Amino acid sequence: MLIVGETPLSIEDVVAVARKEKQVALPTSAEWTALIQRGADFLDQLLQDEGVIYGVTTGYGDSCLVEIPAHQVHELPLHLSRFHGCGMGQNLDLITARAVVVVRLCSLARGYSGVSHALLQRLVWMLNEDVIPVIPSEGSVGASGDLTPLSYIAGALVGERDVYYQGQIVPIAQVYAEKGVQPLVMRPKEGLALMNGTAVMTAIACLNYKKAEQISFASTLITALNVLALEGNPSHFDEVLFAQKPHPGQQHIAAQLRDWLNSEVQTEHQSSRLQDRYSLRCAPHVIGVFEDSKLWLRQFIENELNSSNDNPLIDPVNLRVLHGGHFYGGHIAQAMDSLKIMIANIADLMDRQLAQLVDYKMNNGLPRNLTGSSPERLPLNHGFKAVQIGVSAWTAEALKQTLAASIFSRSTECHNQDKVSMGTIAARDASRVITLTEQVVAALSCAAVQAVKLKGVDTELSPVLTAFQHWVLQSFTYVEEDRPLQQELQALVNRFEHLELLDSIAVQYS
Repeated sequence: MLIVGETPLSIEDVVAVARKEKQVALPTSAEWTALIQRGADFLDQLLQDEGVIYGVTTGYGDSCLVEIPAHQVHELPLHLSRFHGCGMGQNLDLITARAVVVVRLCSLARGYSGVSHALLQRLVWMLNEDVIPVIPSEGSVGASGDLTPLSYIAGALVGERDVYYQGQIVPIAQVYAEKGVQPLVMRPKEGLALMNGTAVMTAIACLNYKKAEQISFASTLITALNVLALEGNPSHFDEVLFAQKPHPGQQHIAAQLRDWLNSEVQTEHQSSRLQDRYSLRCAPHVIGVFEDSKLWLRQFIENELNSSNDNPLIDPVNLRVLHGGHFYGGHIAQAMDSLKIMIANIADLMDRQLAQLVDYKMNNGLPRNLTGSSPERLPLNHGFKAVQIGVSAWTAEALKQTLAASIFSRSTECHNQDKVSMGTIAARDASRVITLTEQVVAALSCAAVQAVKLKGVDTELSPVLTAFQHWVLQSFTYVEEDRPLQQELQALVNRFEHLELLDSIAVQYS
């Protein structure tokens, strides 16, 4: 059980809830309960005193000078969720949508948003009952937060949108009726508190980070296999060599390659090339950029995750209304723009390694295109030729996606939102790059396993490479005669999407 509200959450906490590995609960301490209540009570008192509160007694955004009559204040949150119901594009999948809900819960449960216990409890109920709003992916500029996509959470709470439920998409009103639950009646500011924040971009960022970790691990495993298959030079990863360029993440990748290759034993068994091509020799330098960035990426993502990022904030301690711009997703935008470049570079690294494997002019005696056919059938078979073309296509598309989204700020909403983060688009772009790279890594997993088999070193692998080989062979069969490989590649991609490699081999060997 994950307690949300008193202690900071980690990326891993979000991912666990998203994958339904953990249920959630609110704190039970008197201190936390009182904090939440004080914020709600203070807001009620301000309304009684006829105070002016943005988004509570005024219109939204550029309409902040429009005063809302006292008798209409309670209707305002409903209008906010309704007029933002214009999301387009592909819906976020169930795992991502669950991540969005727990990220928003984390922010609101900090106690600085002026929401009620009832709203927080309803979000907990949604997660634990797996009644999850269907959220369109497009329509956010990342400031004033993820207004349009988050409106689909607000809309579901009040009984007006669709949800994922028991493997189907159904109206939330139907689920409420089935379960005997009344739609939530939102209090003043609760619609704004739900919608005016960075939950969508942050949720996607959490999932992207873990998938990127897995790509880093997989690409290092693949590199090790390819060094063996291509009769590469393990001394390229020498400890003394890497001590002279002391990036810790880069050193970590080199150390893994040394260990997995049993480099002390194999150093003397190397090709006639004194130096391998860059895609082998410089693999730690490419993969290491992500490894060395993990610290600040995690810091950016988890700080955002554990922040109060709506506007205005309701200070329950000093009893103040604080107007600001915490909905601005600049840190997530920067993290995701950077992450997608790092991961696209790994895709490019893998693409170049495959180009070596399939080309008889530079693969040190491997069969053309890694075909495993008999000599008499060799002219007929083309092995991984088309897979290599596919990898080039996926890599090219990934590289094309790396233009920074955050620099494309667009002034909107009558120039009230005149500088915006584009954080959600950056996160979505990073997701696309990760998906394409997972396809590349799936193909390279098969090719590398095939290559060490063809080289005859598949029975001499270190324990971690043996484990990875077995993991790949659960979805892939050695290619002897040409056959379609789509289903095998897709099976591996699906396993990467579910973090299977990270959950199994990485836990044991990294």
